[in-house]
This record gives sequence, C-alpha cells and structure tokens, in this order.
Amino acid sequence: MIRVVKIGGNVVDNPELLREFVRDFAAMPGMKVLVHGGGVMASQMQKAMGMIPQMVEGRRVTDEETLKVVTMVYAGWCNKNITALLQAEGCNAIGLTGADGNVIKAKKRAPVYVESLGQEVDYGYVGDVNAESVNAKFIYSLLEKGIVPVFNAINHDGEGNLLNTNADTIASSVATALANYQYRTRREVCCRCEECTHCSDDGRLTHEVDLIYCFEKDGVLYDKDDDCSVIGEIDKDKFASLKAEGRVADGMIPKLTNSFKAIDSGVRQVIIKHARNLLNTKGTTLK
Repeated sequence: MIRVVKIGGNVVDNPELLREFVRDFAAMPGMKVLVHGGGVMASQMQKAMGMIPQMVEGRRVTDEETLKVVTMVYAGWCNKNITALLQAEGCNAIGLTGADGNVIKAKKRAPVYVESLGQEVDYGYVGDVNAESVNAKFIYSLLEKGIVPVFNAINHDGEGNLLNTNADTIASSVATALANYQYRTRREVCCRCEECTHCSDDGRLTHEVDLIYCFEKDGVLYDKDDDCSVIGEIDKDKFASLKAEGRVADGMIPKLTNSFKAIDSGVRQVIIKHARNLLNTKGTTLK
C-alpha cells in the first residue's frame, strides 16, 4: 500500500495545525508521499509586494513576477520547513520540485476558454501534468529506501523553464503514476526462472494506492457555511449535481475533478478530510 497525501495552504500557513499534521503523517505506517500547497502564504506575499493575486476557478494566473514569488514560497520556505518538521519526527524526508531528478515534467498551459467567465484566459507560467509526466520509477526508488518525497507545486518543462502547477493535480498525477507502476513481475517475485512452474504468467505487480486530500474542513460540505454538513460519499453524478447547484466551487472543483480522474485510472480510493483526521476514518470518500 502506498498513500499519497496532499495538504493545502491553509494547513501549511497554520503552525500549530501543521505540526499536528506532521506528527500524524510521520506516524502513518508504510510507503507514503506528501504533496503540499502554499497558496495562502503566496497570496500574502504577493499583496505585501504590492501585487494583486489573480485566481480563476481556484487556479492562480502566473505571470513572470508571480512565478518568482510562488517559487520562493512553495519550493523555498514551505517545502524546507515541512521537510525539517518531518525530520524532527523521525521521518526521513526529501523536499523536491519537479525539476529535481527530472521527476515531474510539465507542459505549459495554452490559453483556455473559461465558461464561468465567458472568455479565454491565459494562465501564464502554469504547467499541466498527468500520470505520464511523473517519473514513478524515481519516486519508487526513494520509497524503497524508506525516504519520503515531499513535493511542492513547482515543476519544469525540460527546456529550462519553471512552471507553477496546481498541487491537487500533482497529487492526483503522482498517485495515478504509482498505482500503475510495475515494480516487479510475478516471475521475479517467485524464482526468476525462465521455465517457472510455480507461476502461470509473467504478469506485473503493482501497489494499491490511496489518495488523501487534507485541508481545514472535515470533508466536502453540502453547505459551505455549515461545518456539520459533511457529505459522506460522492460519485460522479453527485459531483455534477453539486457543481450545478453551486455547492462546490473555486478550489474544490479541481480537487474533485482530479480525484475522479485518479479513481478512473487505478487509484483505489480518494478521501477528503480535515488535516487533524489523517489517522481516523472521518471525511468524504469519493467513489
């Protein structure tokens, strides 16, 4: 079992909550990967520098100056602070951008038509990734050695350019890549003999992968103003209905969209929950 856990900017920006989460994450057994955001802190930094953050459906429009800010925040303070906290809890972590080890290569997003705005939007230095963008072999090599990768939202295009990517998308892509990574064949596990009589085929072996999104709410809320209105389970039809009703919007849209893509592509289950509930069963399960 491999667990890919993503924490949002509201957790990263809350020292007390972050320390509680890190303690629980370090205690979670088995292979695991952490992906973090930092959008709250990035927006604060932009405002402090006299810049106005631009968000479209939960995604940041990233011009050249914004790219510098988010790289400093995500790949700098946030990533290294979290890595240091994990080390303090005895969890041997390594902080990474997609450029490190060429582990995640993104493609610069072309201008897209946004239906909610009724116009085309150029997101600037924003990169799109999918499971094929992820070097699962590299990540698995770290996991085998007991090293926990800690990813932030900065990736690269392979041509010397950094790109800002939605962290929810990174988590989904990493989870899907690991769910489909063939770490061994059945014959290798059995005896590696070319004329093996103990296994009927040379089929691949993969790990089950769970994707967990942790943020500052107990799950997906039916009423955003009522913390007790957690929806226990959501399927694709329910998601479409909630979106049409305006019950899910902004950053929750890409989170749920990527969750269902991950499930369709081999991830066992996706759970959305409060960061304090990492080690229990509370939250919203996507099926």
